[in-house]
Parts: sequence; structure tokens; C-alpha cells
Amino acid sequence: MKNKLLRIYGKLYERFGSQHWWPGETPFEVTVGAILTQNTNWGNVEKAIKNLKKEGALNPRSLHAISLPHLASLIKPAGYYNIKARRLKNFVDFLFGEYGGSMRKMRNEELTVMREKLLSVNGIGPETADSIILYALEKPVFVIDAYTKRFLSRHTIMDHDSSYDMFREFFYSQLEREVSLFNEYHALIVRLAKEYCRTKPRCGGCPLEGM
Repeated sequence: MKNKLLRIYGKLYERFGSQHWWPGETPFEVTVGAILTQNTNWGNVEKAIKNLKKEGALNPRSLHAISLPHLASLIKPAGYYNIKARRLKNFVDFLFGEYGGSMRKMRNEELTVMREKLLSVNGIGPETADSIILYALEKPVFVIDAYTKRFLSRHTIMDHDSSYDMFREFFYSQLEREVSLFNEYHALIVRLAKEYCRTKPRCGGCPLEGM
């Protein structure tokens, strides 16, 4: 199975190349993006992040100080803006409470402890937590999302209804726990799902056709 996963990775990389994911100038910006991207597309998130940058609010201290209604108005393009504003505030409160507002201090926390703490923040589930840990903090976790489940189940590698932890453990058992590999592999799966492995699949021309 390890060889199969690596062959899949090779075919995806050969077709799509490096995805340079997650886009963001700072770990905090990546984290904000991971929270805002819940239930929306990246184009909408980019508009919300642009608004935050214009306001000078895309840093922990400013986001901590900004009022909830004003924050909600700035991130409106990302949808569910009142809910997401509260989630951003919850995260920033957590960041200051646990790490003095420092993403660097958070990154120095032991991975398992950090993840458990993140999951205790209201509005941050396993997928968002792992996105923050992998893409913002550069720790070796594998992000499991709807695209990953769809891709693995259609290739009869995993049952779609398996738990989040079962999907994660599958990757951990088969691949070296390397940040660069997990980062690129997940990003390539997302690209595959958007172009070919859609809800209504477009299998013709898929880089994994015949596998």
C-alpha cells in the first residue's frame, strides 16, 4: 500500500506540479485562512483576507482588539461571517491565553499537546486544527477533508464512513511523517478533487485513470 500511495503522489505531482499551499505571508495569516475557509471557497476567503489587510487587522494584537461586529463586516465575503468572526476571536483569545499572542511560542509546543489545546477552542474541529498545525506551524500531521475521503473511497483504499482518526492513522502507517510530503500530498489531492474527482466525477483524462 505504501508503494501505491507513493505512485499516486508521483502521478499527481507529475501532472499538477507543486501547489505552493497554503498561501499566506505569515503563520497567523495562514491560520486565519484556515478558519475562514470553512464552508466556502478560497476565492471568498481571499476577499475577506484582503479586507483585513486593508484595515491593518491581520495580526494577533489588532484582531484581539477589534470589535466583533466590525470584524464580522470585514470578513463578510467568506460567508457565515458572524459565526466565523466569533471563531476568529475564540482563536485569538486562545493564542493570547496560552502563548501570549505568539505563533512562534505556539509552534514550540509539543505537537500532541498543541493539537489537544487547539481542539478545545470552540469552532475549531480536527480538519481546521490539522490545517493550522501543518500549514501554519509546519508540523507533520495529515489533513483529512471531504476531498481526501472521496478520493480514497473511490479508489477502494478506505471506507468513506471511516472516522477522521482512522484516515489520519492510515497515512501515518504508510508514509514517512514529513511536513513537506504531507503538505504537498494533501494539496495535490485537493487539486485532483477540484478538477477530476468531483462530486460528479470526471474520470476521463484523470492522472490516476487506470490505477
